[in-house]
Amino acid sequence: MRSQRSSSSGSIMELFEEGKVLTVCAPMVRYSKLAFRSLVRKYNCDVCFTPMIVAADFVRSAKARDSEFTSSRSDSPLVVQFAASEAQTLADAACLVAPFSNGVDLNCGCPQRWAMSEGYGACLIKKPELVRDMVRHVRNQVDNPNYTASIKIRIHKDLRQTVDLCQKAESAGVSWITVHGRTAEERHQPVHYDAIKTIKDSVSVPVIANGDIKYLRDVESTHQLTGVDGVMAARGLLANPAMFAGFEDTPLQCVWDWVDLALEHGTPFTCFHNHLMYMLERVSSQPEKKVFNALSSVSAVIEYLENTYGEAQEPCQPLSD
Repeated sequence: MRSQRSSSSGSIMELFEEGKVLTVCAPMVRYSKLAFRSLVRKYNCDVCFTPMIVAADFVRSAKARDSEFTSSRSDSPLVVQFAASEAQTLADAACLVAPFSNGVDLNCGCPQRWAMSEGYGACLIKKPELVRDMVRHVRNQVDNPNYTASIKIRIHKDLRQTVDLCQKAESAGVSWITVHGRTAEERHQPVHYDAIKTIKDSVSVPVIANGDIKYLRDVESTHQLTGVDGVMAARGLLANPAMFAGFEDTPLQCVWDWVDLALEHGTPFTCFHNHLMYMLERVSSQPEKKVFNALSSVSAVIEYLENTYGEAQEPCQPLSD
């Protein structure tokens, strides 16, 4: 566990109180690590999540803590997302990261089979009493009134169950709720915005909408449809880390910012390269993609970028406000 930051960093709840629609970087396995969080923060991302961390491993193993969690003084506001199936384990993990982050989030939405079989992720939406207890344990044991305890959920086919879950979490002191507007069985089907709106109308805590956010205009349209307090993006930010700043596609400056940050943070080549594949997806031709995807060293990637796109000369201007 590597961090230079203290718990004196700003409160996420203060951002909600400002009344703007918050922009949030989702927890993404392998991808929402420190270097990428540093990148999206340069382009109007208000709050960032870590990738999901298994709380039991994190509590048990110093090696897991060192490999799974890295932060810095500028990495704020930061939410650490945990997978957990026991209240005390989640609270123990929260206490470990509380000095170095602004909140913890309980993953109640991951639909992957391995997570469900371990009692993690989306199976928790069927266990509202357990979710309530986990939230309560974190709230009672983290000694920082500004520290947030949130949950990220998927919806039930019977939305009354989802409302019940959210209201139980609210009664336990949940700080805010992120709603991925699909069921655990749905993958690429349309987002159920009506369901997100119903949940927003059923609780008094802030609600974040998640699902199919690809452009800045989607933030406003989702807010208009649901009344939520913020919007979370995952694949949209991978494709364009400058999305929240109003760019339709990844600007060249953002590409070079990623190169600088990845090298600064010692990002493994595969991750460094994969992020660039995502960023260049919409602006590269098929022959260009074939060449770029076959590159196997940092020097080759940098040479390709310089020869194909050149260096960024002027500060980028967003295409829309």
